[in-house]
Amino acid sequence: MAADQAFVTLATNDRYAKGAMVLGQSLRNYKTTKRLVVLIGPHVADQCRSVLDSIFDEVCVVDVRDSGDTAHLALMKRPDLGVTFTKLHCWTLTQYSKCVFMDADTLVLSNIDELFEREELSAAPDPGWPDCFNSGVFVFRPSNETYQKLLTFSSENGSFDGGDQGVLNSFFNTWATEDISKHLPFIYNLSSIAIYTYLPAFKQYGHEAKVVHFLGKVKPWDYSYDPQTGEVRGHSMPPERHSDFLVLWWKLYATSVLPSLRLAYGETPFHTGCTENTAHAGMTDASAPTTPPALQMSSEERKERWEAGQADYMGDDSFTHIERKLDSFLK
Repeated sequence: MAADQAFVTLATNDRYAKGAMVLGQSLRNYKTTKRLVVLIGPHVADQCRSVLDSIFDEVCVVDVRDSGDTAHLALMKRPDLGVTFTKLHCWTLTQYSKCVFMDADTLVLSNIDELFEREELSAAPDPGWPDCFNSGVFVFRPSNETYQKLLTFSSENGSFDGGDQGVLNSFFNTWATEDISKHLPFIYNLSSIAIYTYLPAFKQYGHEAKVVHFLGKVKPWDYSYDPQTGEVRGHSMPPERHSDFLVLWWKLYATSVLPSLRLAYGETPFHTGCTENTAHAGMTDASAPTTPPALQMSSEERKERWEAGQADYMGDDSFTHIERKLDSFLK
């Protein structure tokens, strides 16, 4: 194992801790030779910490940093992203010479140790603005000097999006033009919701995907899963290929993570995310999730979901429904 190189992720709460567990397990399953490190907020439950400790080589408790930039966060309708400033702590991991950071809402589809051949700051283009990199996966070199410069820069300049991606793109501002070798192929940070903006490209290159990134407000752990049928349920389900990635996430969670969580929580109720027999040991009615009923969305809510890339392609926002509404309007 490469003792001076590590994959790093971040979990500021129990929900993202579940994502970190699945990510860590996926890296293990594909036999990474690198160390695994997770940064966690102080409010992550002890039970989640113990499971993270069984998957990761190092669990580091860090202070949660919030940009507090409500104005810019409001532009993206993502007030929750302010705490991603906590990600800056990863530059303090100076016991490692090089690291690859991965958001907790990513999933590895193959061994990606070759990323350590890249230099700081290597990242894939963001699907929303390709001249910016997406900060969900990037190669970096821990450095206290860089960490202090990032803190100073963020306090003096803020972030154009209120989160870590804005400040990192402003700080590493030559990424788009200086060195093409620092542009990771999109297959290392495949946005699951961007697939449908360019389906022909996905059909051509999608089979090469190595990392899928569940961008948007709704994360894999916000759905529910039926282990008997292998179906993911809840919310307005996305198109088929995105659903395939969701099923991959949930299968890994149900088979490799959930047993450890049950052991850690014991008789204490907790939200498993799986729809199953509530008589199972460690489960109570309080901990058994139910599939959320289909609610009628307002036009404003639907607009927000479209802007976030979460259109209900298989339901109300399907082509057939849109065509029907247009016909009705034109008549």
